Amino acid sequence: MSALQPPPVALITAGTAGLGAATARCFAKAGIRVVVNYHSNEPRASDLVEELKRLSTIPKGPEANDVIASSEKADLSSKEDIRKLVENTMKVMGRLDIVFSNGGWTRLRDINDLEDNMDEEDWDRCFNMNVKQHLWLMHAAKPHLEATEGVFITTASLAGVKVSGSSLAYAVSKAAQIHLVQGLAMIASPKVRVNSVSPGLMLTEWGLQFGPERIEEMTNRTRLKRLATVEEVAEQVLCFARSRSVTGVNAIIDGGLSL
Repeated sequence: MSALQPPPVALITAGTAGLGAATARCFAKAGIRVVVNYHSNEPRASDLVEELKRLSTIPKGPEANDVIASSEKADLSSKEDIRKLVENTMKVMGRLDIVFSNGGWTRLRDINDLEDNMDEEDWDRCFNMNVKQHLWLMHAAKPHLEATEGVFITTASLAGVKVSGSSLAYAVSKAAQIHLVQGLAMIASPKVRVNSVSPGLMLTEWGLQFGPERIEEMTNRTRLKRLATVEEVAEQVLCFARSRSVTGVNAIIDGGLSL
């Protein structure tokens, strides 16, 4: 890349583990510069940044002055922190082409037990983290994405398409998030594309909390008899980043569980 055409830049929230980290690696291999957001685990963020630098396919010659990867701390429950996150990303990278809004929150509940799903704090935090923080991030990033005709991608969930998952509050807030994405796609057009990925259960550190029996049961219910890996979902995120004619789309990646 010449100095006049620097490599594209992606900001990934909740980016140091699970799907966020897998997508960061996928982007680095595709020649995209990456900023990973973290909440508190700075050593893990630093380790991932060094890994991304090694994985990057961006030329590293004597004239390559661009920052290939960096990390930024931010609390995604704070509108002001999100604003500063985007501001700091622009200061470090100078541009923004891709936002992967990957943050979210849930608490394990029995989704079939109404009494177990009546905690008001759960509902407030789910809507704050699964809906509002994506709105705040889009608002902060929109002018910069318009300048690059970029893309905003969120992590939704199969639970937002078919009532399922960790809790009723989670499922309802993820359905709202998918609706938000469609609304943002309308608002942000024609300059910015907005899409979402909706994975089924992924065997991340969090997903493993469901236990072996539930994981086996969900795997057997899929049409493909397998769960999607974080790497496979990351490839779909990269596809959305590259697809310049796709907006307002929610990609369900669940091995056919929803069929």
